[in-house]
Amino acid sequence: MKSIALCPNAQRDTDLAVTEQVAAMAKNLGFSVSVHPIFDGKREEPMAVAERDRALRDAELIIALGGDGSMLRTARLALDTGVPILGINMGGKGFLAEIELDQIDMLPDLLREGLECEPRLTLDVQLVRDGEVKISDIAINDVVVSGGGKVIELAVFGDGKRISSFTGDGVIIATPTGSTAYSMAAGGPIVEPAAQNILVTPICAHVLEAKPYVLVADRQVTVEVGFKKRNASYMTVDGDDMFKVLHGDCLKISKSAKTACFAHIPNMNFYKRVSEKLGDIM
Repeated sequence: MKSIALCPNAQRDTDLAVTEQVAAMAKNLGFSVSVHPIFDGKREEPMAVAERDRALRDAELIIALGGDGSMLRTARLALDTGVPILGINMGGKGFLAEIELDQIDMLPDLLREGLECEPRLTLDVQLVRDGEVKISDIAINDVVVSGGGKVIELAVFGDGKRISSFTGDGVIIATPTGSTAYSMAAGGPIVEPAAQNILVTPICAHVLEAKPYVLVADRQVTVEVGFKKRNASYMTVDGDDMFKVLHGDCLKISKSAKTACFAHIPNMNFYKRVSEKLGDIM
């Protein structure tokens, strides 16, 4: 029997009413359904984690219910599975979700007809200190280095060649998936999500030459902080935990061998979604 794993944000769908509605739709079509809430404020037991990971790996489709944070959280959990993830937006902009809450009635037809899998580039992230890798992670949206409200000094390189050095609030290294998030708000370009590029977007730089760059995906981007100005710096990956970056640390970012698989409704218009979600009136 085909299976679907539901990953609701229990802080959005507090009584799981929408989750139960989606589960009923899937069961009526002959799918088996398992439910694995995220962001419920509770620490999962090891048995629950193992059960969730097995369910995600064995599913035909994963459905995330919530906002963009829920979609990213679910995609990170499912990164090793290759299973496509479909988002139902219960948040604000919900740019990563294919379906709005008021469009949920279209779900049975989508499940019958099938969904396309759109692979998305991800980034390997390493924080190197004194020649030793202190942190390894994978970014689906972006990596942000910032001063936590204070100006910091940065140098950014592509394959060892200097792209820019500046003082400012920080820098965003984004995937095309993340181009419509913080990177865009900081003046970066909007890039089609299936593209293969790495985006470098300075945040409030205090120098005219510090402009956004669109790099080919095979570049290794290196970020160094604090040559003279040694204010504290911090790194976040996909808006998750914050790590302190020390003077002399080196942040290395490159295309990952892993791809995130986002379910895509055939003929969905990306440009129309940009206009609708980001406020253009057409």
